Amino acid sequence: MRQIAIYGKGGIGKSTTAQNTVAALAESGKKVMVVGCDPKADSTRLLLHGLNQRTVLDTLREEGEDVDLEDILQVGFGGTRCVESGGPEPGVGCAGRGIITSINLLESLGAYTDVLDYVFYDVLGDVVCGGFAMPIREGKAKEIYIVASGEMMALYAANNICKGIHKFATTGDVRLGGIICNSRKVDNEYELLKAFAEELGSRLIHFVPRDNIVQRAEINKKTVIDFDPDAPQAGEYRKLAENIDNNDMFVIPRPMVQDRLEEILMEHGILD
Repeated sequence: MRQIAIYGKGGIGKSTTAQNTVAALAESGKKVMVVGCDPKADSTRLLLHGLNQRTVLDTLREEGEDVDLEDILQVGFGGTRCVESGGPEPGVGCAGRGIITSINLLESLGAYTDVLDYVFYDVLGDVVCGGFAMPIREGKAKEIYIVASGEMMALYAANNICKGIHKFATTGDVRLGGIICNSRKVDNEYELLKAFAEELGSRLIHFVPRDNIVQRAEINKKTVIDFDPDAPQAGEYRKLAENIDNNDMFVIPRPMVQDRLEEILMEHGILD
């Protein structure tokens, strides 16, 4: 069983990319569980066709500690197993604790079975809090993929995430599996992301082009694989899933200092 965490700047399209990748893996016959690690609880929406899934924290608040696996796990597209950790009430508590609580509860309820080929953790934003770093800090996720684009703040966040991976890799076996570009159609984006990944000692695992069919599928509460399996964009997500499935390049990243990051941006014409 491979445990994968998907990180990236907030708003980069991380959850959409993760769910479409999972749908492609499920379509190919892989058994996958998705653990949403975002208080918005939107990491499984497309796989569940918009079903408003009860989160782990909401269930615990309403029912106490007497919780069964079927209370917090729903089956979505292609047999994917879907869980949302949820978060605290607004303004109260730490959202990172929801991730810790959810993973511990899933383990105690036997959710991590030998049947699974993959577990995907879709994690909120940047690694700025120990709670959100929990999937890698506790050695749950061995492979990390970072969703980025050619925008400066997306690359800044990706580089910052690599600093977190580097920290935990020195005492564990977590590794960076690659950078996923979710294109924003900025200038020289492919070349920039390729150079950025190589500077980290990693590689660009796939370049996902921008296509409005992704938005149309989301409006219909589906992944592209589910909404229009013959669309070229569905093929892009299948290729991304295939690249992850066949990946054998896992590295301890070499995060950049800010000056070097800006040099790479300038080299590719992004900054004036």
